[in-house]
Amino acid sequence: MTAAGFIEGRRLQMARGVLLQCIMGGYPESRFYGGEDGDLALVPDLTQLHRLPWSQPTRALAICDADELSGESSRLSTRGQLKAVIARYAARGLAPVVATELEFFVFAHNPDPAQPFRPPVGLDGRREDGFSAFSISSNNGLRPFFNEVYLCMAALGLPRDTFMHEMGVSQFEINLLHGDPMLLADQTFLFKHLLKEVALKHGLNVVCMAKPLAHTAGSSMHIHQSVVEAASGRNVFSDEAGQPTATFRHFIGGQQAGMADFTALFAPNVNSYQRLFHPYASPNNACWSHDNRSAGLRIPASSPAARRVENRLPGADANPYLAIAASLAAGLYGIERGLEPSAAIQGEFQVPEALTLPCTLHAALARLARSEMAIELFGTEFIEGYVASKTLELTSFHDEITPWERRVLAAQA
Repeated sequence: MTAAGFIEGRRLQMARGVLLQCIMGGYPESRFYGGEDGDLALVPDLTQLHRLPWSQPTRALAICDADELSGESSRLSTRGQLKAVIARYAARGLAPVVATELEFFVFAHNPDPAQPFRPPVGLDGRREDGFSAFSISSNNGLRPFFNEVYLCMAALGLPRDTFMHEMGVSQFEINLLHGDPMLLADQTFLFKHLLKEVALKHGLNVVCMAKPLAHTAGSSMHIHQSVVEAASGRNVFSDEAGQPTATFRHFIGGQQAGMADFTALFAPNVNSYQRLFHPYASPNNACWSHDNRSAGLRIPASSPAARRVENRLPGADANPYLAIAASLAAGLYGIERGLEPSAAIQGEFQVPEALTLPCTLHAALARLARSEMAIELFGTEFIEGYVASKTLELTSFHDEITPWERRVLAAQA
């Protein structure tokens, strides 16, 4: 839209079906978004209107809500779904607080998708080979790229807590400061967009796939969650003596109740399950634990005021609005019903069958499609449309034959 049109308040409309467009560009049957495929109104959130500092000539980006022409939020909108979850907390005098940890890889230019990703050539003329975890060295040659990332974050008002090199080859992680869930979802979305755009300027390829490299840890988007009283800001997970409350237990109970049903929302792509195949780095269970990274739900060591639940299931490929909405909705579900969690696990453990999660996209979509909890929290229209779109993507994947199949199976009798 032109700047003049935006300033005049001209309404921008978009077909409803675009909200169910799959990642290859196609659409499920029109019955999932209305046979007429009528329009939605894109209503800009003026607190999320940004000049894009990497763009020449300078352009602006406005994050919008997708509303029906009658005025209510579209049930197909993931931002609208998160807004509805936050409103349900507010109706109880509560406000959720979240923070996201996003991992990503920075690779060299990769014009041929048939070839594996490779790290960039460093200042020493070599490619990183996996010995740089938590390093502060600059020899990977990425300092100019990250300097511009920091400048662009400041220009977009994206505060950063910590940045570090992660375990994977040329893998990094940012921790965003905790705050309002909608703000954090917007910031996570903007940061991923910023990363890719700035990388292109530097001849690099930023990848937020869940598992871009074999034999290497994948990329997650851990979500830290607490709940406070809206009026006082007091963390309701801790009592006056600093001990865990019943609300804290019930929140964990709700997280556990929704983990398997919502796996397809936290792990939305075929590649997501490549990451979950290695359970320590990426726990694929609904167990909970105090400061144990092999549990899907971890309670980090903290003061009582900062007591929180870390959902370690979502991958970097997850939609931040939807992943945060699903995680918070499950927690509130537990609070409203007084659900008790299983016993906490510590040390080495075997996952009880009741706390296992779907291990393929096919299984996760089947679980989501029959979930009464998902229908109750997100509505039939959204769940059926989401499953239909993701089923198209799964079908497209199965229409291709991978190099592994040609290499290993072609010689079989």
